[in-house]
Amino acid sequence: MALFDFLKRKNDPKGTPEKAKEKKVAKTPAKKPVKALEPVSQAPSFKTKRPVEFSYEALKQPHISEKSTYLAEKNQYVFEISPNCNKNEVKRAVEGLYGVDVLSVNMIKIPAKKRRLGKTEGFRKQYKKAIVKIREGQKIEIL
Repeated sequence: MALFDFLKRKNDPKGTPEKAKEKKVAKTPAKKPVKALEPVSQAPSFKTKRPVEFSYEALKQPHISEKSTYLAEKNQYVFEISPNCNKNEVKRAVEGLYGVDVLSVNMIKIPAKKRRLGKTEGFRKQYKKAIVKIREGQKIEIL
């Protein structure tokens, strides 16, 4: 746009092309020499335990129902979880909060259901729950 060309121009009292070249040369950073990678002398140790990292936000609350009490006898516990977390986050959260070894995590999405009260119609909230299986002999005290 020709109307705004005056904004693009820089005010240079001595508008010589030599000065512009000097400015461009001065602005380029000096290249640093690249160091060669040193070979690793020791093999990684798989026996070391990683630091405990878990999220309190992954688990909302334990889901108490008749079916979940039957599953608790089989070392499976049911939790309501946040809708955007995955199985790995749920596993880390249960291991961190309750100090148990998690064998598997199964996830279920419960859809929103239509409800009405008189003439007023609405929806019950949807939520996500996880069924967590823990190692034999371990227990989670929910109640």
